Amino acid sequence: MTILYLLIPLSLILLGLAVWAFFWAVKHDQFDDLEGPAHRVLFDDDENDLTKEQRAERKKAAGKKADSHKSEPPP
Repeated sequence: MTILYLLIPLSLILLGLAVWAFFWAVKHDQFDDLEGPAHRVLFDDDENDLTKEQRAERKKAAGKKADSHKSEPPP
């Protein structure tokens, strides 16, 4: 019976820590995008992580690379 004097305050402290951790996570936007990372895994390339400018530069570089291969004579 005397163990309840220890267990009840201990459980209240743990409950307080869990509530604090939940509100901290909400305050720091941990629950903003729950589905994005799961969908991002399905894409092969990392185009979604790039800005529009970086995507344009990558397309430009790929176009130049394709053009240089066309001008080379076959071996």
